[in-house]
Parts: sequence; structure tokens; C-alpha cells
Amino acid sequence: MSAASAAGVVATAPGRVNIIGDHTDHTGGFCLPMAIDRWITVTGVTVPGRTDVRLSSADEPAEAVVPLDVVVPDQTEPAWGRYVAAVVQQLRPVAGFVGTVRSTIPAGMGLSSSAALEVACALALGAETSDPVALARLCQAAEHSARGVPTGILDQISSIGGVAGHALLLDCHAVTVRAVALPPSDEVAWMVVSTGTRSLEHSGYTMRTRELARAEGEIGPLRLADEDTVSTIADPVVRARARHVVTENARVHAFAAAITAGDVVTAGRLMDESHVSLRDDFESSTRAVDELWGELVSSPAVLGARITGGGWGGAVIALCRAGTSPAVPGWEVRPVDGASRHVG
Repeated sequence: MSAASAAGVVATAPGRVNIIGDHTDHTGGFCLPMAIDRWITVTGVTVPGRTDVRLSSADEPAEAVVPLDVVVPDQTEPAWGRYVAAVVQQLRPVAGFVGTVRSTIPAGMGLSSSAALEVACALALGAETSDPVALARLCQAAEHSARGVPTGILDQISSIGGVAGHALLLDCHAVTVRAVALPPSDEVAWMVVSTGTRSLEHSGYTMRTRELARAEGEIGPLRLADEDTVSTIADPVVRARARHVVTENARVHAFAAAITAGDVVTAGRLMDESHVSLRDDFESSTRAVDELWGELVSSPAVLGARITGGGWGGAVIALCRAGTSPAVPGWEVRPVDGASRHVG
């Protein structure tokens, strides 16, 4: 069958911003992300008889050409094709695919452009959509294979399960989601402000995962722990890492309650506390991020702000009063529905 006569597919997946609850997902904790109005779209045709997936992108000079029987995704070139290859490895489509990738998600800003690419590719290649959690796990496994970093399921489930006007209260242990209504745009605005440096979470992410594993080996699951239990951890560094997770889980629930009650002042304060915890206990911030955060929270327009995403660079999310603008320029994002696929 020629490409011209094959079935056309358009698959779209949004990025996400995590409002609160970072570095809690890989210990089965809680987080509150929202899918945002920045997307990756894969458009193309399924071609029976073809033995590879071929994608081009206006943002990348080289095509990704992935054989259907790919074995080692993380050796694929160009580098962006590793995510495509990892999805192909997990999904094992029986037909080839030819298409293009378009993105409005800034890369390296902690907004999950890689997860959106994985989800959009999986949908374009025919992934089953009846079980969103299973699809998220498939794309999470692809992320692990592509990057070699043991990430949690937050990014993928956010892109798949987004609800317009809402954040998602995600229990990463049970993998359950509850939509939490956010204030309307005439009351607050969500601003994402770039530090001008790419997120480099791989530089510390694996080490933090090991430190949290040490903590759980000593006191049990952090999702069940409290601060008193954490205080018994002998190693001060491991204790600090665990303290962040335990207090961050509590902040997620407190934020959800505050935002539901319309208490945006408390919600903003909790975001500030989250940043301080990530800076001091988890040590996943940078000087540039902290300086940007300080500028933002000193603005009357800003109710609260925090680093978002994997850390070590990237972006800060700020909860702002509607109709005002912080002194630092950024871009407003809105909560949107999750990924979709259209055929024909």
C-alpha cells in the first residue's frame, strides 16, 4: 500500500507542568500536575508492509528512522529518535509508519516534552487507549529505555489524563487520579518562567533515587512515613531527602484542599514552601533558579512560585493574580484535556 492510500493518523499529546509534588512519584507519593496548552502532534500514515517508523521534525535536522524490531533504543541517532525507538520497542507495531512531528513545548524546561512525544508516538502507532494507566506505564517504560533514568509515572499520566480547567491529584502508588478544579482564568493565572538553562535532572536524579531507596530501607515506605520517623534516619543527607518527600506529600494534599476552597494565598504559600524544600532538603535547584524564584516571589503579582520538573535548571511555575504580570517575563499556560488520536 502506498503512503497516499494508507490510513491517516493525527495524534496529539500535551506537555505538563507540575504545580506541586516533585520527586514524590518514584516513591509512590502524591503530586498535582496539569496538562498544559502546549502540544506535540504526530501526523502521518500507517503503511502495512513497511518495516520501519520514519519521522521528521521541523525542529530537528535529521529524521528518526527506527526498525520495527529495534533492540537498543538508547543507541538510536539522532538523539530525539531514541524516544521514538523506545516506544516502538515497547509497542511492537506490526506495520510501518511515515509521518512528521510538530511541537509547541519548549524542550529542556521541565514541561515533559519527552513524555508528550512518547504518548503521541504511541497513539499514532496504534496503542490501545481503553486503559490510560497501561498506556502510561508503556510510555514510562519507554522513557526508562530511552534515557536510562528511573523516572516515575507522573509525566505520562498527566499527558494522557489531563482535564481542562483542572489539575490531577495523582496517587503514584495506587496510580489513581482525581481531578481538582482550579480557579478560573479571571481569578488567577499560571505563569511558566524559564531560567534560560536546560533542565539537567539526569545529573542528580539517579543519585536521589538511590538516597530515597536507602531511606526506605531504613524506615519503610516514605508514602507512609511522618516527620518523626524520618528524624530517626542516621545519615543527615538521606534524612533530608526523605524529609522533602514526606513534607511534599503533605503539601500536595494541603494545596488541593486550599485551591478547592478558593484560598489562593495559602496555595501560593505552599508552593513557596515546596521550593524551599527542593532547594534545601532535596538540593535539586540551582543558583539561577533560586535567583529567578526570589525575583518572582518579591512581586506583588505573584502568590507563590516554585521550581518545576526534574530540577537542576529548567523553569519556575508561578501562581499569579489575574490581570497582573510579574516583573520577570514568562508565558501563561492553561489546563487542558489530555492526549487524543484521530484516524481518517
